[in-house]
Amino acid sequence: MAQAIARNDLSYLVTHAPLPAISVMALRVAVLFAKWDTHRRTRRDLADLEPHLLRDIGVTPDEARREARLPFWQD
Repeated sequence: MAQAIARNDLSYLVTHAPLPAISVMALRVAVLFAKWDTHRRTRRDLADLEPHLLRDIGVTPDEARREARLPFWQD
């Protein structure tokens, strides 16, 4: 009978050694791409919202169009 290992404790993930420079760089790039993708998706979704839904979130159609036209890399 195999014994199950409980992974409720995530302490096995804790490390005291710093990440190698290439890993830090790769992580920063991944975070940046994720941020850009979020901008792209939310702006696309904002552009598709109907006026009554924009009113619900307190955004005018002009504000929504202006935000939707921003490039994905801008905050």
